[in-house]
This record gives sequence, structure tokens and C-alpha cells, in this order.
Amino acid sequence: MTGGPQGTKVDRRGFISSRWGTASAASPAEIASILVQTWPERLDAAERAIEALSGVQIYSRDPKGKLVVVIEGADVGAIGTILNQIALMPDVLTAALVFQGTDTG
Repeated sequence: MTGGPQGTKVDRRGFISSRWGTASAASPAEIASILVQTWPERLDAAERAIEALSGVQIYSRDPKGKLVVVIEGADVGAIGTILNQIALMPDVLTAALVFQGTDTG
């Protein structure tokens, strides 16, 4: 351990990877987008049910029964859990993962 700025303790790995100055930085978040297909006449009900979930936002909507949903979670497991919840909703025909990535802020 060596002394960092303002007398903070920094280990060698933290110093080499430049993490010693970011102790207060937020942890990474997982972000995913999914395509949800539902019956057109059940689109509103599916949209309401999906919006009730935490960490979920509907980005786009097609009146033919398609929704683009953005999910933000603490880790990949949280993304998978929400994806499964959406896929098992009674008004949802399919829910397919389109993109998944990590946002390091």
C-alpha cells in the first residue's frame, strides 16, 4: 500500500489500473434490450404489465403487437430474471434478447 492523493491508501494494482482515484464511482450496470411480441389486441395489457416491473422502460411500440423494452439491472442474473418474467406474462407471445452490455458509467 502506498499513499495516494490526500493521503489515501492505494494498493499497487489499483494504482496501475488507475482505480485509486475512483473510489466513489458507481458500480457497473447491465443494460439489455428485448423485443416483445404480443397479440395486437392485448398490446396495452402487456405494456402495462411490463411497465410495472422495476428497472424496465418501454422504448418503442408498434401497434401490430411489438414492443422494444430496455432493461437495466445490477448484473446479468437480474437481466435474465426480468426477461423470464416478461416471457411468462399471459399476454406475451415471445420475448427475445436483442442486445446486452455493461455500462461502466
